[in-house]
Amino acid sequence: MKMQKILVIDDSKMIRMRVKDMLPGGNLEVIEARDGQDGIEKIHSEKPQLIILDFLLPRKSGWEVYQEIQNDPNLTATPLVLMSGRKEEVTEKISEPFEYFAFVEKPFERDQLVKAIKDARNKASKRKAATVPPATETTQEGGEDVATLKAEVDQLNKKVEKMQGQIDQLHKQVNQLVSSVKKKMS
Repeated sequence: MKMQKILVIDDSKMIRMRVKDMLPGGNLEVIEARDGQDGIEKIHSEKPQLIILDFLLPRKSGWEVYQEIQNDPNLTATPLVLMSGRKEEVTEKISEPFEYFAFVEKPFERDQLVKAIKDARNKASKRKAATVPPATETTQEGGEDVATLKAEVDQLNKKVEKMQGQIDQLHKQVNQLVSSVKKKMS
């Protein structure tokens, strides 16, 4: 049976050890990275089957690592668990519901981590299924060329991505505004 590689990216040795101890036993190889830059390098060199990523990291933030994962078609179907001690820092950049990854808030217990890993795997498999290329036929029932349809779908996906970026930016601005109002009211 093939060894499953799990990459844990966190600047705290204690957290990396705790996550490693919480993972179910079996055919697992746990790889550790101490910062975002080291994490990106290990993602590409080790090709893990699961990534557990802290959001606040030195050298390259978890946000930057997340963006690189989302922009690399070879990585988008890799299950991802994002963790942070402050969920609001994550939601400032990525609005809920979290579509492409599972989230676990620090500190967490073993059952919360295991649940997040299952959630991440489900989300990754749904995403992978959504990106499966169409059938190899050259025409559909209506006579439209599959390549033409694929181009249209790609174009629509680009529009959706652009709109999601705008939504994320608006969400961030609203969160900043709410924080500002809360501070002034205190």
